[in-house]
Amino acid sequence: MSKFKIGFVGIGLMGLPMVMNIAKHNYPLVIWNRSKKNLKKINKQKIEVCQKLINLPNQCDVIIMMLSNDKVCLEVSNKFIKNIKKGQILIDMSSTKQKTAIEIEKKVKRKGAHFMDSPVSGGTLAAESGKLAIMVGGNKKIFEKTKKLLQSMGTVTYVGKTGSGQVAKLANQAIVGITIGAVSEALILAEAAGANPKAVRQAIKNGFAGSPILEIHGKRILEKNFKAGGKCSTQLKDMNNIIETAKTFNISLPLSEKVKKFYKKLVEEGKSSLDHSALYLLIKKMKKIFKRLFKEKINFTKSIINKILKDKKNPAL
Repeated sequence: MSKFKIGFVGIGLMGLPMVMNIAKHNYPLVIWNRSKKNLKKINKQKIEVCQKLINLPNQCDVIIMMLSNDKVCLEVSNKFIKNIKKGQILIDMSSTKQKTAIEIEKKVKRKGAHFMDSPVSGGTLAAESGKLAIMVGGNKKIFEKTKKLLQSMGTVTYVGKTGSGQVAKLANQAIVGITIGAVSEALILAEAAGANPKAVRQAIKNGFAGSPILEIHGKRILEKNFKAGGKCSTQLKDMNNIIETAKTFNISLPLSEKVKKFYKKLVEEGKSSLDHSALYLLIKKMKKIFKRLFKEKINFTKSIINKILKDKKNPAL
């Protein structure tokens, strides 16, 4: 059986290396991107460029989307779904709300085509090495049909019906956001207490606290390297989706709520394009503010005590 021809929409921070890995596995490719900047990095002798998005379904068998948020996914997919053909497959590898996946599937089904939500985790490093964690929701038969294609980009797990992939990704991002906060606090504590943060990270890596977050983001924090693998703005988007989904099911997620507020603050401070491990910078700043306020409180208390002692020695009346 010949390989599917793939139409890939979204050649960004994640999409570009994902396309490269699909190409390495010899899938014929046609790509589309709103900006032409990243298209310059593509070998156009091996990969076609689609000039008009509306025509993409005429040029491929399977369409993959890797876009920034729900709004963009809906806007972009609406432009080509009208031309999608019976039996074609649309795979959305973006991170969106569960309800967005279900909404897109309804439109695709009306055309007699198939849909899967297949968000990923692992950031740019995993995208480049072909080691993404891919969480798939949708029809099991369509999953089996496209499994080898998805495996060209990473490790694939079928989670359940449409929308289940996005739920798995939200669970993943809750752990990521909260754990980055925990790693940040641990390294700040180590430094404040006079221990070597690098040595502390090394010591706990092989214990119960060991994790890819401690390994990768702990290293970023220690090196003060906040070049984006996963942006603060993306993490905020995910935290917002987590809280919104939780409210849908009448559950409270207090840690996720707190982390969401932290990322909102980072974005408001103009750090949206930094790596999400930059949460460390905010927590570190909070520590400095607390230290300053504590010092001011001590000094204020001392001044009050001195004034009382002085007044006792020199009664006013």
